[in-house]
Amino acid sequence: MGHRCFLNPDHRYRKDQDIFDGKIEDRGQPVKLSGGDIVRQLQDVHVHLGKVQSVTGKRTRGQQTAVHDESPWKKRSIFFELPYWENNGLRHNLNVMHIEKNVCDNIVFTILNEKGKSKDHFKERKDLQLMGIKHDLWPWKDGKYPSDIFTMTNQQKDVFLRTIKNVVFPDGYSSNISHSVNLSQRKMSGLKSHDCHILMEHLLPIALRNALPALVSSVLAELSSFFHRICNKSIDPQQLPLLQDHVIHTLCRMEMIFPPSFFTVMVHLTVHLVEQVQLGGPVHYRWMYPIEMYLCRLKQYVRNRSQPEGSIAEGYLSEEILIFCSRYLDNVESRINRPMRVDDRPCEPMDSESAIMFPGVEKAMGAASFYDLTPTEKFQAHCHVLVNSAAMEKFIE
Repeated sequence: MGHRCFLNPDHRYRKDQDIFDGKIEDRGQPVKLSGGDIVRQLQDVHVHLGKVQSVTGKRTRGQQTAVHDESPWKKRSIFFELPYWENNGLRHNLNVMHIEKNVCDNIVFTILNEKGKSKDHFKERKDLQLMGIKHDLWPWKDGKYPSDIFTMTNQQKDVFLRTIKNVVFPDGYSSNISHSVNLSQRKMSGLKSHDCHILMEHLLPIALRNALPALVSSVLAELSSFFHRICNKSIDPQQLPLLQDHVIHTLCRMEMIFPPSFFTVMVHLTVHLVEQVQLGGPVHYRWMYPIEMYLCRLKQYVRNRSQPEGSIAEGYLSEEILIFCSRYLDNVESRINRPMRVDDRPCEPMDSESAIMFPGVEKAMGAASFYDLTPTEKFQAHCHVLVNSAAMEKFIE
């Protein structure tokens, strides 16, 4: 909550009380502290970590003392001992991978109303009553509460989950997300970080289109569009201010629909992702996907759990030696020259004329099927071959 402070001072959302937190937002945007300002605030911060002997003779764990009680800092980071840390613009890198996964989990578990994981529950409805907002969603005296606009019925859950269950991706594009869908219990479980990445950026806008009202599905589609654009390999710097306004308005619209407990720290961090791109460049150079994939590979080298470091070093060295030796062996299948898991290279050689007219693109998969073309389809296919064939360029000119 509280994302209206990032809007312009004269924006109409700042004066709306009933659809937000019941207050008029008159705060300005948070001021970003420079490295020098942080160093000056940390000058008088002294922290004693560990077990400290108190006056009464009893030991206390992790006692932390600071001279200024009004200071927001509780400890001094060791990185400020570095001479360049004060002038470092990106002192803390936000991991988009984990942010996207947590946001996706909040959305999926809330709209499916999964017990124990949904952000919409009885205590949340009591909070709405204490805040004095959204009177039509207050809990009843019998301990129950009315359904919200984003809560799916059983029929809507079937449509949503069946859509995700039937999705087929190209090989290597994603894992089989259908394994995480349980149609009988109407729930999803076991989603990995990359599954949430694919679900958030590609599947949610499609699956929610016929499962939720347009008011909810449109705002979630805008959030998916933001993550899709922020994760592009190339981003136009001139489009970043528009992207920042886009995510702020999207979060404000989500505040109108979802309960306050939905907006955890991870959801709030999406506001700062555009600033991170301006300072650190595209997301692909800073997120955890390649690091965690390499860590998973190193863990596979472990054979002796009592000496994991030695196992990793020995396994890595053995693999490097085998790869080096395989480069000097002929007619031996190795990791370098073995065919891919899905080999779609053309297997039948074609004559020169056919290769020019119809170059081989991929290997045919599955059984062949035959059907007759209508005269219109024959004419369209004939024109397509003539116009797009390289052998016909001299005649067209």
